[in-house]
Amino acid sequence: MNLTILGCYAATPRTFTNPTAQIVEIKNQLFLIDCGEGTQVQLRKNKIKFSKINRIFISHLHGDHFFGLIGLISTFMLLNRTTDLHIYGPKGIKEIIILQLKLANSWTNYKLIFHELESTESTLIYQDDKVVVKTLPLKHRIYTNGFLFEEKSAPRTLNIAAVQHHNIEKCYYQNIKNGKDITLDTGEVLDNKTLSFDPPKPMRYAFCSDTAYNEALIPLLENVDVLYHEATFLESEAALAAKTMHSTAKQAAAIALKAKVQHLILGHYSTRYKNTTLFAQEAMEVFPDVLLAEDGKSFEF
Repeated sequence: MNLTILGCYAATPRTFTNPTAQIVEIKNQLFLIDCGEGTQVQLRKNKIKFSKINRIFISHLHGDHFFGLIGLISTFMLLNRTTDLHIYGPKGIKEIIILQLKLANSWTNYKLIFHELESTESTLIYQDDKVVVKTLPLKHRIYTNGFLFEEKSAPRTLNIAAVQHHNIEKCYYQNIKNGKDITLDTGEVLDNKTLSFDPPKPMRYAFCSDTAYNEALIPLLENVDVLYHEATFLESEAALAAKTMHSTAKQAAAIALKAKVQHLILGHYSTRYKNTTLFAQEAMEVFPDVLLAEDGKSFEF
């Protein structure tokens, strides 16, 4: 599982920082999470193929999380895209995008499919044979969701030496990968674990931005491998965080600790701060494994 940060700052773009957008790559599939202003430029800078993006997840309808969407949709059109594009986001996102296309008389030559979200409970919104995506209800000034990406378990791996030792025919290999025991012609039953290896543990990635401190998230985030959690403010601005329904670095770390996650990535920094290392310092007082998002930075887990 790979994560590429395209933008990780709050509010307004600057010449050297970008609002929220990131790419999660799971088993060769790319998912775009949020699409702040300038996202398509960041995609080009990071050499990410536009054609591989088929699903976009928008957390909420504050501009720094979706103002880049109409531009990306239009660029897809100019690049003669024909593949369907699925957009998951709060109710109202379809109206916003369609109105812009209508007034510009710039209809796409590919199908736009909107999946509008309204539930305030965690909901399964997408799955295929490799990945499952669920919403994470967040606590913000408007309706907001985070997203939980979960790999599906891979098949077991054949223990070739053991299979050949028992002269098992290839027609049984798929059954072995599916976890089934094998009965030999002699009547001996071979336990599947003697013929195959466990698959890698499925990875789980949680994206949480924007949100006030919210302990209701803890059971939904329990034991995830990687948690990206907004940390708009330092603890010295805790009152401002509460007023604007954002989190501090320490609050993000407290969620990570209580949810027993493995890695915490902080992002969505207020542009008032010149030194983001202060966020890590504060968070590590609570939770030991803290990483800092940076525009253009990639993480591999």
